[in-house]
Amino acid sequence: MNLHEMLRAVENLRAADRPAGAVAAVARRLLRPPGLREVLRGSWLGHPLHPLVITVPIGAWACASVLDARAGNEEAARRLTGIGLAAAPPAVLLGLADYDRLNRRQQRVGVVHAIANTGALACFAASYAARRQEAHAQGKVLSLLGMSVLGVGGALGGHLAYAQGAGVFRWQRPAEDGNVYPFEARRVR
Repeated sequence: MNLHEMLRAVENLRAADRPAGAVAAVARRLLRPPGLREVLRGSWLGHPLHPLVITVPIGAWACASVLDARAGNEEAARRLTGIGLAAAPPAVLLGLADYDRLNRRQQRVGVVHAIANTGALACFAASYAARRQEAHAQGKVLSLLGMSVLGVGGALGGHLAYAQGAGVFRWQRPAEDGNVYPFEARRVR
């Protein structure tokens, strides 16, 4: 089974239905005011905000891992790990804002994406705690584990956005030919 087939298999993971429904209910309750939901979903920008904001924690954690490769960067790596932790809650909130609009198959992938990223977040939190206690080797190992788990979560997020089209062309105006999807006009029929 190749990677794409594994990602597609998550779409059919019925065991994810109950947690997916629970996450959707939490998202609806947490983001009850409709105007708030639309702002957090990126309606004012024309596309979802979650993919933009996730670059901050991912970038901070990736840079911390690069700095870990050389001795003497422990303080900078700890600070970057902390920046990633501080930037994660807005990314989670923006992901939740998009979640209840997903169909069942997308929600299955979304909840597994969230579980993986929660695991990565726990690894980075433990890495930060270890680094604060001067246990730099342990912090580095936890950071590498976090990056690995984050890679799984990222692959699922990419599958959700690119293979399943979650949030794609949500707010775009139709093209001059009336087609919402500009690439459709070029498709050979």
